[in-house]
Amino acid sequence: MFTGIVEALGRVQEQPVPNRPALWIDGGALAETLGPGDSLAVNGCCLTVTESAATSLRFDTLEETRRRTNIGRLEQGALVNLERSVAVGSRIDGHFVTGHVDGLSRLLEVRSQGTEHELWFERPNHWKAVIVPKGSVALDGISLTVGFVREDRFSVWITPFTWQATNLQAKRQGDLLNVEVDILARYVAAQMGKPLAEGA
Repeated sequence: MFTGIVEALGRVQEQPVPNRPALWIDGGALAETLGPGDSLAVNGCCLTVTESAATSLRFDTLEETRRRTNIGRLEQGALVNLERSVAVGSRIDGHFVTGHVDGLSRLLEVRSQGTEHELWFERPNHWKAVIVPKGSVALDGISLTVGFVREDRFSVWITPFTWQATNLQAKRQGDLLNVEVDILARYVAAQMGKPLAEGA
């Protein structure tokens, strides 16, 4: 379980490919607190550390993970958001994030207003019941509040601190970000007969 509050930025050292599915990341000082068996959210995707060496972390990735998330699309040198799992007794500053990515959303537009940024993303039909104004959503593992909602898109506002502390600073129009809808919205939608589409 995570909160969507990014602790550090990592950098991809070796990207996973089908015949060599290991992902290596330089996690900086954060890596020194982790060892084999520990969970780490990488761009919001819960992965298990399988090997560590100095500031480098290794993760084994599944085909399903590479298909459903942007983990399989990461290039060497790419910035990734990192968050350790929640410790018992910790404050929940974001919202409950499981690390189980629901799918990908394309960044449609970045609007800059001074030091603030408004980002617009795709909102497919199967997410209409769970991505709503003022609701929570995790994008690349970042806990964010949904701003405006249109028929096929939604917006989020990014503070200067979040812009600098996450990989959003490196995102460009057309990039795909991992999306995890709010777990509470997921269950409410299911109870109302509008469950998130399987395989979305």
